[in-house]
Amino acid sequence: MSKDKKIRGYGEGKADTIISVDEVVEKTSEIKTEVSQDDLLKLSNNSKFLEIKNLVAGYGKMEILHNFNLFCDKAQSLCLIGPNGAGKSTVLHSIYGFTNIFSGDVIIDNNNVTDLSPAEKLKNSGVAYILQDNSVFPDMTVEENLLMGGFIKDNNEQSQQAANEVLKKYTRLSERRNQKAKVLSGGERRLLEISRALIMNPEILLVDEPSIGLEPKYIDMVFEILTDLQKNEKKTIILVEQNAKKGLEFSDIGYVLVSGQTAIAGKGDELLNNPDVGRLFLGG
Repeated sequence: MSKDKKIRGYGEGKADTIISVDEVVEKTSEIKTEVSQDDLLKLSNNSKFLEIKNLVAGYGKMEILHNFNLFCDKAQSLCLIGPNGAGKSTVLHSIYGFTNIFSGDVIIDNNNVTDLSPAEKLKNSGVAYILQDNSVFPDMTVEENLLMGGFIKDNNEQSQQAANEVLKKYTRLSERRNQKAKVLSGGERRLLEISRALIMNPEILLVDEPSIGLEPKYIDMVFEILTDLQKNEKKTIILVEQNAKKGLEFSDIGYVLVSGQTAIAGKGDELLNNPDVGRLFLGG
């Protein structure tokens, strides 16, 4: 392969060879370190605002996560990277209530929310999930899509007020509030998905592959929005991102997952400079 040939995958860069997912799993397993709960707590400033404790979870009878632990402070960001099938999205699904949890706990602000439904977590625990798939309703207007984010509010006036506040913040959407969502660009649709999640004013945002399918200019826009939400609105953000470089540049903490466990953990900038992480996930 030409040295100028660009590749896309876990990161974005240049490479002379491409290795398979199975090889990435094998090589990641080889560099796996012993990551203790104390190590993870240090990364979260010894805070347990969001805690996943000894979690065993999966789908049906299949276990994907094996005694998985995670800690995140309020207004911190944490990025999960790793090969396909490592369990990254399963972590988000388990926090929100989309998996079978065989053992372990999900704790938010000292409240055990393991057995709550997704709607209960959204309304009572301030957890919102932003799907990786295109989840806007194309034949509904931008405003109608936003109002769908408040489906569990006590009355329609509250949803309308929240939608108006979001539209004030994002003029891209305000200018198109009465247009059908199908006319939006890919970046604008992603902005609408993020904005819809804000209608309930969540404290924790679970964001699954925000850059997937987007042009570079829209990827930058999405991460600028997430940075604003974390820094200025003090949202806690747990992120799965296949563009590992972009995800780690954004995040305070990074976990590298393999086979349902944390192989490596560190500050985002530390993992960016880790040669093993770079070789396997950053295209370098």
